Amino acid sequence: MSLDKMLQKLSVRSPWLFRINAGSCNGCDVELATTACIPRYDVERFGCKYCGSPRHTDVVLITGPLTTKMRDSVLRVWHEIPNPKVTVAVGICPISGGVFRGSYSIEGPIDRYIPVDVNVPGCPPRPQAILEGIVLARSIWLKKLGLEE
Repeated sequence: MSLDKMLQKLSVRSPWLFRINAGSCNGCDVELATTACIPRYDVERFGCKYCGSPRHTDVVLITGPLTTKMRDSVLRVWHEIPNPKVTVAVGICPISGGVFRGSYSIEGPIDRYIPVDVNVPGCPPRPQAILEGIVLARSIWLKKLGLEE
């Protein structure tokens, strides 16, 4: 391994997470809060940290079906996130529209507008499933950086 590659690998920071609510019922958001607040499911033990700004994030967690009213805001925020970014659809709503699928106010699955790297199904998904999705997203992020684990 070259010295440059080794220094790049050593200097990589932990990925930062940002949550976007695209119109959810907040069930998935409560489970995401579990991964931030309860030690048993603490996401920081995997080297990830929640941040408050999309401009500083590496992994975006999207909850809820994409509603007509939220579409432009969600897309604007998603485009503010610097590359390389990894998108995680948390819950069945961003994956397929969930129970709201077919409604007049639902734009459909999030992957119509945004490329999704990881799907975490469930209504709401269990904290363990969310953690697995975040760990997978972290490894995808490292691959996009060229620093495979």
